[in-house]
This record gives sequence, C-alpha cells and structure tokens, in this order.
Amino acid sequence: MKKLLFTAAMGLIALDMAAQESKDTLQQEGFVFTTIKEIPITSVKDQHRSSTCWSFSTMGFFESELLRMGKGEYDLSEMFLVHKTMEDRGERYVRLHAEGSFSPGGSFYDGIYCLQHYGLVPQEAMPGIMYGDSLPVHSELDAVAEAYVNAIAKGKFSKLTPVWRKGLCAIYDTYLGECPESFTYNGKEYTPQSFAKELGLNPDDYVSITSYTHHPFYTAFAVEIPDNWRNALSYNLPVDEMMRVIDNAINNGYTIAWGSDVSEQGFTRDGIAVMPDASKGAELTGSDMARWTGLTAADKRKELTSRPLPEMEITQEMRQKAFDNWETTDDHGMLLYGLAKDQNGKEYYMVKNSWGDAGKYHGIWYASKAFVAYKTMNFIVHKDALPKDIAKKLGIK
Repeated sequence: MKKLLFTAAMGLIALDMAAQESKDTLQQEGFVFTTIKEIPITSVKDQHRSSTCWSFSTMGFFESELLRMGKGEYDLSEMFLVHKTMEDRGERYVRLHAEGSFSPGGSFYDGIYCLQHYGLVPQEAMPGIMYGDSLPVHSELDAVAEAYVNAIAKGKFSKLTPVWRKGLCAIYDTYLGECPESFTYNGKEYTPQSFAKELGLNPDDYVSITSYTHHPFYTAFAVEIPDNWRNALSYNLPVDEMMRVIDNAINNGYTIAWGSDVSEQGFTRDGIAVMPDASKGAELTGSDMARWTGLTAADKRKELTSRPLPEMEITQEMRQKAFDNWETTDDHGMLLYGLAKDQNGKEYYMVKNSWGDAGKYHGIWYASKAFVAYKTMNFIVHKDALPKDIAKKLGIK
C-alpha cells in the first residue's frame, strides 16, 4: 500500500513538474511567430547614434525595390542622402530667417527628392564616416551644424555673403565626406545621376499614404510635422483603406517605407510592437486587481508585451485624437516587408529596423495590425501596389 501511495505521489509530482515546465516554456517563448509572406530585403543596418532612421529606411526601401525589379542586391549610401538633405534644409531654414525647422530628422520624400535631383551612390563610394568610428555618431555634427545655421539665420545681418552655403557644406564634408561627383562601381564610371538612372528607380512611381480626418479623404495634403519640411503631399484614406493598401502591397510582393510613433508602451526594444488593452490588465495577466494596480508602469509594460494578449480596437477617431494631442509623433522610419502570425493565429507585419542586431529577432520587429493602424504616420509605396478601386478614388494611374 505504501509503495502504491509512493508511486501515485511520484506520479503527481511528475505531472506537476511537467505542467510547470510547460508553463515555463510558454512564458519563455512568449510570442511564437510563423512567417506567412516574406519579401526579399537587404541586410539590417545600424544607424547607431544618429537621427537618420529616415535615410536608412528609405535606402532600405530602394534596395528592396531593386530586388523586386530583378536588379540585384545593392548597398546604397545613407550619408549621401543625409548630406544633400541637410544642405537643402539649412538653406531653407536661413531663407525663412529661422522660422522653419532645422534638425537632423527627415522624411521619406527627402529620399525621393534626392533620387530625382541629385541621384544616388553606392555605400562604397561614400561610407559617410570621417571621424574614426565604424558606425554613425552624429551628436557633434548635429550640434556644429545647428550652431552654424542659427548663427546665419538669426544673425543681425543686412546682407548675407555668397559663401555661407559653402561653410555649411564644409561641415558635412568634414564629418561625412564629400559627396562624389563621379565614382567607379563594378568597373564602370558613374556620376550619382547616371548611377540612379541605371538603377531604374522612377521617383514618379512612389506615393505617400496617410489617414487623418482634419483633411478630406481622397485628397492629398502635407502632413503637419516638422520633418516634412519640404511639404511633401500624402494621399488621405480612411484607416480601413489605408490598411488594405498595406495588405495588398505585401501580398503582391511590395515593401513599404513605414513612418511610425515608437514611443507607445507597446513598442518594445525586443522586437514587438502591439497595442494591448491596458484597461483589462488584471484580467489579461491572470492576476488579481490588487496585484495589477500595485505594479509599476515598467512592470505593467513588461506584462502587457510579454505574450499575445487582446488588443485595443483602433478607430479613425482614436488615430485623429492621438495625432492632435501629440501622442502620435513622427518618431521613426522602418520597412514593412512581410506578414507573420503568432501561436494564436493573429497576424503581424514583419518590420526591418535600423538598430543593428537588436532585440530577440536580430533587428526585425513584429508589429500587430492594431499597432500599425493606430501609430502609422504615413508610408511610401509603389503606386502599382494600391488596390485598383483605391487608386481610382485617388486619381492615380
């Protein structure tokens, strides 16, 4: 009898250990993703200590477009774009007597403008680091450039010299290197313009999409953010149609340059971007209310992003309110390039970031559709990726 009881007890212990092990495994796994659709992209890059996500994401978008077009794999220079853009931005800032915006940020349209007016260069023709580091470190550059343009724009001058622009260009030459007038690539001589022409990227093929109610739907407007200093236009769609564009693009092999707010608690530094419903915290975590309310904000964030949980239902009104009250800000540019599902079957977009080998997924993020619907500022996509009915509403051919 004792032996029988002992055997039964050991069995119960084994079952309990197995259950605990299963629970521990589930907690350790957290999110388990299965790829549904993955579009070819180039390697993850590292913007490091620079405010140049807009350049990295735009060049990554162009590189993925070249793969889609069968042109092969390219590594395009982000700092060529930064150099050209910041020269132009400084000139505009001075023209406006410091009433505009001068900062190291930018927009996807800066990349399209550069492609159209200045061309592109490969990374090997302009690595963009002249100060002894292996990765971008721009704190000193940004401080020097800002001080210089403010000295000009806010100076008490009756007339400007014709050479102040050369001074600004020289700052970027010093830190990033001179923009090459010509270079040799794969044994052939190019200028930035001839190189861009051979790549075959057509600036007119790309459109920007957004979704806000303070402008009419199916019209184009300049999204009111400081880094849209060129006043580039975005087509305005209802949020459900905006999401249809994203899904249609990915399902048909087109990547998307994606501008988003990453300050939300659901955007982790470990490869997850979700919009969990924090109002249901106690219920969702399986803990009682006393425990939930006793957690710190950091602990709540960790619990809400540790595994798949029910998310907020995103509405057009929510998007607008978050934009109007500055909860949604123009934080970060990335690349949407695929679709995956978690262990519960919920779908996520696969995101190429520019933070190097960061997070659990080595530079890749998984963004839920709720997060993208809520926090998308705007995105750039090839016009052929638009569903035909939406393109017709926008007058795009």
